[in-house]
Amino acid sequence: MTQHSDIVQVEHRGSVAIVTMNYPERRNAFSLNMRLALLETFHRLHHQDDSCRAIVLTGAGGHFCAGGDLSEMTTVSPSLLQMRERISIGVRLFRLLFTGDKPVVAAVEGNCMGAGISLAAACDLAVGSEAAKLACVFVKVGLLPDTGLLWTLPQKVGASKARELMLGAEPFDGIQAGQFGLFNQVVAPGEALEAAVVRAQHLAALPPVTLALLKSSLVRGGDSIEAAWRREVDLNPLTRQTQDHQEAVTAFMEKRQPNFSGN
Repeated sequence: MTQHSDIVQVEHRGSVAIVTMNYPERRNAFSLNMRLALLETFHRLHHQDDSCRAIVLTGAGGHFCAGGDLSEMTTVSPSLLQMRERISIGVRLFRLLFTGDKPVVAAVEGNCMGAGISLAAACDLAVGSEAAKLACVFVKVGLLPDTGLLWTLPQKVGASKARELMLGAEPFDGIQAGQFGLFNQVVAPGEALEAAVVRAQHLAALPPVTLALLKSSLVRGGDSIEAAWRREVDLNPLTRQTQDHQEAVTAFMEKRQPNFSGN
């Protein structure tokens, strides 16, 4: 088995960090080692790596993530407390992906099953191959959707389609994922990573503080119209005080590209 230390790899392309799930012998299954390594990696990129302004999440070996590692489920069952801790790791990872300050783009090729869909849906944007194979297979193995999917899938594809996909557990391809709204961009096989990097580079060039506040507002300001306008009233005065706002206005007046500092 791929060890905890090398099951996730990180490559930097300028201000974009490419996070690759590296467990190809099991199609990047969402094992306990994978959960822990992803949690550590995203915590570091979000909170300790100032050079990183956007992140791409992808998988090695032509697949994104085949879902939970079933080989771990055939061994002696952990206690309820141990299972709660394992599930909480996925929840903490989901919160980092979905509510972290830096935008995350999924690059999906091949298999994207179960927890793979959870990871893709937790990203801000997803670019996927038209030949990708997806399914919300949780119910078929007697489990509930995890890693935030009960929240994110209805947000991405609508409540009715999410209910259909989770209850039916029927497979669908990348073209359908684009039609449903799970993929923001559908590309030819083998092109998802580069297309995702392009999107991430665009996001990385935007004002970091404003992006962080926007991500927070999209999560916390959409429950009601009152919550939405309250976020607007509370946060826009802050963004008006940032150096990046002033740089954007100055660059527009000077007809040049802005250079955002994150201040």
